[in-house]
Amino acid sequence: MESTPPSEQLRAAERGEAAPYVRFPPTPWWYSPVVGAWAAAFVGTFAWWRVNAVLFVTSLVVLIVLEGLFIGWLKRRHGALPRPGYGRPPAEIASVWRGYAAGFVVVIAAIAVAWWLGGVAAGAAVAFVTVTAGLAVYERRYAVAAARVRERLR
Repeated sequence: MESTPPSEQLRAAERGEAAPYVRFPPTPWWYSPVVGAWAAAFVGTFAWWRVNAVLFVTSLVVLIVLEGLFIGWLKRRHGALPRPGYGRPPAEIASVWRGYAAGFVVVIAAIAVAWWLGGVAAGAAVAFVTVTAGLAVYERRYAVAAARVRERLR
């Protein structure tokens, strides 16, 4: 009767724990610009803030419904989506998530400053550029980190 060495059992457990973070298809090429456009549209709806409450609220509701549909599609495509706070990501992925959180703060600050200095249109333009670029960078870094995790746990 053979038994599996403890080190191999631990590696198998680590592979299982890491699987939700590293086993899913990459997002399509259009993902970043679509999310950037959504962010720009979200900021742009504030042009209606004091002009027409019905258009403002309707625009927000439409954007939120579109976001929900998009996230639903993404979940069906990827299966389970890993999220911070649920489970323990591999160190390589946790590092990318920390970078994402820091980048998110920078993006929000850039949008706020552009909006404050240049108005809603400037804020929307900065939202499109920073969200699109930020997500593209995040997606590349995540793919590299996931590949490192897969290699480490072979």
